Amino acid sequence: MTPRGGADLEVNLAGIRLANPVLVASGTFGYGREMVRWFDLRRVGGIITKGTTLAPRAGNPPPRIAETPAGLLNSIGLENPGVDAVVREEIPFLREFGIPVIVNIAGETVEEYAALAAKLDRVEGVAGLEVNVSCPNVRAGGMAFGTDPLATAAVVRAVRNATSLPVMVKLTPNVTDIVAIARAAQEAGADAISLINTLKGLAIDVRGHRPLLGAVTGGLSGPAIKPVALRMVWEVAGAIDVPILGCGGIMTGLDAVEFLMAGASAVAVGSATLVDPLAAPRIVEEIAAYLEEEGFARVGDLVGLARRTLAGGGENS
Repeated sequence: MTPRGGADLEVNLAGIRLANPVLVASGTFGYGREMVRWFDLRRVGGIITKGTTLAPRAGNPPPRIAETPAGLLNSIGLENPGVDAVVREEIPFLREFGIPVIVNIAGETVEEYAALAAKLDRVEGVAGLEVNVSCPNVRAGGMAFGTDPLATAAVVRAVRNATSLPVMVKLTPNVTDIVAIARAAQEAGADAISLINTLKGLAIDVRGHRPLLGAVTGGLSGPAIKPVALRMVWEVAGAIDVPILGCGGIMTGLDAVEFLMAGASAVAVGSATLVDPLAAPRIVEEIAAYLEEEGFARVGDLVGLARRTLAGGGENS
């Protein structure tokens, strides 16, 4: 066992150096402006921006949010000001904090994804791209690309050819074989895989006799989806060679540790921030406390640990 105290939290995610393994997930943190009154953004490893499209989007009709017993349904529909406004107004703001900023991009066509990547390629302060082929709340693009290996590969290849930035692909859990999609993304040039986006769901207003959400269906996030997300991280980690960003129902540091042990190199915190604005920095502290309690010198020692234990016939076999 290594000495306690001062464990190394730094990780390298597809060439992006993170001071700690906790990022904030796209769509739950805006572009960071609303969060600076709650904490110093330098306490998290990095920020993944709200989904950004080529042109501004108004999003879906309200209501857009519905609570469920163990999670949250949303149908925001990628409301955002468009990439030009993000480059002009939001990236300079985030750049002031000196932490990695990964821009989540979404398009309706392969050409739109490529155009977004080209626009962001040499923007100071952008450390990488998260390619969103998994949003369940838009009528065109999004999840339609992420449910087919060939379509996923086409998007990734186009983005890869349009930028020198690290490219991470965010996949949807709404498929029968997540490994096939992840492999297609890697073979097309993805530097990392982000798992998972939300599960498509529905809630009914029994007094109003109609669906609760204005767009009828939405994406389920929160603790309800954590076992699904962990299973997919586990399966994909055993099948690809690029790093994985784990996401889905992480509410505590121990939740994050589970994702790391399943094979993720870093994690993204999403719905927890909507419950507790301080969730992401709290989770960083809880991971550090776990490392100290268990005697690990580096957070990297946790990555894939449950897989190695199982393979070695340890206590998990």
